[in-house]
Amino acid sequence: MKLWIVRHAKPLIESGVCYGALDVAADEVHTWQAARALAHTLPLHCIVRVSPLQRCMQLAEALCELRPELTPQTDARLREMDFGTWEGVAWDAIPLAAMQAWTDDFGAQRFGGVESANEVLGRVAELWDSAQQLPEENQVWITHAGVARAVQLLSRGITTVNKANQWPKDAPGYGQWAIASL
Repeated sequence: MKLWIVRHAKPLIESGVCYGALDVAADEVHTWQAARALAHTLPLHCIVRVSPLQRCMQLAEALCELRPELTPQTDARLREMDFGTWEGVAWDAIPLAAMQAWTDDFGAQRFGGVESANEVLGRVAELWDSAQQLPEENQVWITHAGVARAVQLLSRGITTVNKANQWPKDAPGYGQWAIASL
């Protein structure tokens, strides 16, 4: 069956600001547009898991208003990377030395002091592995760009990274999704 990796709608935060685990809301109009498009696309009776951050919860709630048979389950493994001290800081205001330390040891460096790329990949891998145990069920994960990138790696059998250039650049746009096979 299929796994829909759905990115939340456009967040209500200035462009260029680091906001991984920062719990910001999403634009309400864009959330409803994304929910309507997704509601028309999904088959009946999908398993729906959602990041606990409000921008994802908003989309899950809107989707379930349109598709009442869907019952979302919150799963903390779907939250975005926690950038610690850099949460809410403009990317161009983060010291170059901090950015360089992150790219020099991308997989293990806890950028902002909280979580590394490989730790994100590890928690998403736990959920990926459990999803593989239900291959007959269509699944939807309402989540973030970082999780979508982690899924790209996991779908290719990659469970750790060392260099920044190993991390996928592409992810679904706000309110968009990608489909992976389980």
